[in-house]
Amino acid sequence: MRTDPLDRVIDALRREGRPSSDFDLNPDVILPEGRPLRAAGVLVPLIERPFGMQVILTKRSSALKHHPGQIAFPGGKQDEGDADVIAAALREAEEEIALDRANVEVLGTMPAHETVTGFIVTPVLARVLAPFDPRPEPGEVAEVFEAPLAHVTDPARFIIQSRRWRGQRRHYFTVPYGPYYIWGATARILRSLADRMQG
Repeated sequence: MRTDPLDRVIDALRREGRPSSDFDLNPDVILPEGRPLRAAGVLVPLIERPFGMQVILTKRSSALKHHPGQIAFPGGKQDEGDADVIAAALREAEEEIALDRANVEVLGTMPAHETVTGFIVTPVLARVLAPFDPRPEPGEVAEVFEAPLAHVTDPARFIIQSRRWRGQRRHYFTVPYGPYYIWGATARILRSLADRMQG
């Protein structure tokens, strides 16, 4: 009997996890109580290819206000018309890369991730049921590409780097893949998934 290539991901989603943040590797940062955070959802779309399971990622437009030019999952803030963050992630994936929500099987969510830009982001893991033709949304998405799930969930592939941010040295995870520099919230979410998949 053929096993489901996403068994390890589904098992990982059943395990207890902790919320994460862009400040995880910076223990000296004290986040103020009661800080305003905007709810958002990102879709982590997983698609099976003959050469293995892939994660669909985007390169954000360099013209965007938040995280310009960065590698990201399709997603965005929860709007009034969204039932929840899962609905927000599905809607944004439809808008950003033309992934029809009817072509998606939601597998589950991971604990929320807090970003330096004041969002509380829920990662929504999902199986893409059939191949589709991704169409980047002009002005928001510069490129859509795929990375091997085995690569971006291998803890040995992650590197801790740092840069100055608002006058302080900030450390963060990166998981480079070919020409793509995956870092920040996207890399931190992938690292959380990687850690849970090792359990």
